[in-house]
Amino acid sequence: MPSQPFLTPATVIRDPQAPAWYALDPVWQGTTDVIPVGLPHALLAPAWQILILGDGSPTRHLQLLTGEPTEVDVIDMSLVGLDPDHAPPAITAIPGPRLRRQVWLRTASGQRLAYATSWWEAAHVDEYLQNRALPIWASLAKLKVELYRDIQGVYLGHSPELAAAFGETGPFWGRHYLFWHDHRPLTVIYEVFSPYLCRYLGPMSCHP
Repeated sequence: MPSQPFLTPATVIRDPQAPAWYALDPVWQGTTDVIPVGLPHALLAPAWQILILGDGSPTRHLQLLTGEPTEVDVIDMSLVGLDPDHAPPAITAIPGPRLRRQVWLRTASGQRLAYATSWWEAAHVDEYLQNRALPIWASLAKLKVELYRDIQGVYLGHSPELAAAFGETGPFWGRHYLFWHDHRPLTVIYEVFSPYLCRYLGPMSCHP
């Protein structure tokens, strides 16, 4: 089935009824200074650090962990224009007007594993997300797009909405990063992972 076009930049407006996105209320957060060196294992266990701080594809990692294809439920495609949208500061690197996309990442059998919000330049998003139902990694892999995942922030925090959606109690680990392509920022992505993944990765922290 051919992908449906997004709205053109000429029609971009800030929709006051657009659903909010789910940011964590952090109890701890780290910036680019902690990414290269990693975190104390008492805060975040080694296996979880590979997922949270690694620069590989989370979609691919989730598939390898669960043994099931990682599928996407798109819950929001909102044109936010030039609104900062309470996004990470890195959003200023993405030219406006912008489009915000929210998804659940889940197994083929329906288990939610992660939540992600991304912000794109509305004028060019169709070039990279030709099929909205595919995970971003799968869409870009089909196009053979070379990317650099520039992790800029990690978070441990709470969200009642995500707790209800995951069916898990917090706190939750999340992160945000810039995707770079051809020396230009392509999108900002904010991800939060479900503690359900403890079934594969073990506990989120190593207690002494």
